[in-house]
Amino acid sequence: MTTGDEPDAETVVRTAAEAAEDVVFSRYRRSAVSDLDVSVTFEAGVLEVDVYLDAPDEGTDPERVADDAALAAREAVDELFE
Repeated sequence: MTTGDEPDAETVVRTAAEAAEDVVFSRYRRSAVSDLDVSVTFEAGVLEVDVYLDAPDEGTDPERVADDAALAAREAVDELFE
C-alpha cells in the first residue's frame, strides 16, 4: 500500500489476478484447465482485465467463466478503493 489511503498498482494488480483465478478454480479442477491467462494492468487509475481460459465445456461455459472472472477481478479492486 502507498502512504496514502489508496492501494499501489502492485496491490491492485495482485488483488485482481487472485480474484479472477479464484473464480476459475472454484468452477474447474486445476487439472481440467489446459490454459489460463489473466492479464491485469493498472495505469493512471485505469484497470484493464483480460481473462483467457481453455477448459472443457462440460456443463460450464468457459467463456462465461472467463467473463465472470474478469468481473470478479474488477469488483475486488473496487473493494480496495472503498
